[in-house]
Amino acid sequence: MNFVSNLLLFRGFSCFVVNSSRVRYSRFHMIDIHCHILPGLDDGADTLDTACAMAEMAIADGITHVIATPHASQNHTFVPELVKQRRDEIQARLEGKLILATGCDFHLSFENLQDIRENPSRYTLNQKNYLLVEFADYSIPPLLDQALHNLQLSGLRPIITHPERNPLIRAQPERLYRWLRQGCYAQVTAQSLLGKFGPSALEMTHQWLAEGAIHFFASDGHNLTTRPMKLKEAYDMIAKSHGDETAQALFVENPLAAFEGRPLPCVPELPEELGRDESAPPLPKRRKRFWFF
Repeated sequence: MNFVSNLLLFRGFSCFVVNSSRVRYSRFHMIDIHCHILPGLDDGADTLDTACAMAEMAIADGITHVIATPHASQNHTFVPELVKQRRDEIQARLEGKLILATGCDFHLSFENLQDIRENPSRYTLNQKNYLLVEFADYSIPPLLDQALHNLQLSGLRPIITHPERNPLIRAQPERLYRWLRQGCYAQVTAQSLLGKFGPSALEMTHQWLAEGAIHFFASDGHNLTTRPMKLKEAYDMIAKSHGDETAQALFVENPLAAFEGRPLPCVPELPEELGRDESAPPLPKRRKRFWFF
């Protein structure tokens, strides 16, 4: 049974066909590609009961598919077999109410970069070709651009996680623009749009929305209180300020494509002056590219 069939069977979703290979889902059926729901693996859920309560919170909020992404870092050892075991424990309790896949929150350590060359599916979202990449708040290595490029050369599609919460990226947003022009994508935390990570993260989120520099919103849920697995309130804010199609793109269409390992259907062009090499010749004039479905 394919992904769409599963989605229609689980909870009786309403939808309509856009073309022979695309389906658009009604507005509160969202997909969360970044969370820390698996218990006892990192700084996320502490017990199986907490994890299941987080899952129920997500279901009640309108989330239908989740990718559990524990940290793969020096502080948190990433063991795929254990990740799968914890995922299966949660899925067994949910009785088909939520589709739960796995991935990781990938830190660009030397050891991780060596291993992913040999075992990419250990780390990628739903074992496809998208990879969440997290940077430290205190340092962005000078060779990071090359590391991202090497990941792309190996067939992976890096997604920069919560750049709006990183003070170094906020101070030098041109670095993010350059990574996006290089072919990376950006995922912002839904709670940032609600002001839960402070005014600087909120301001940058609004700026990047206006510039077309965001491709996903996700919960990055860690618990039931301060870091919940909720997306609906942020979806409503985007739908009101930028239109329902943009909200669908950021909470449904692009996350679905990442879940399935397909090219993103909704990628706005950055303004020409952002992230370009100043020594490069001017870009030829092109027609403006809109969100499309």
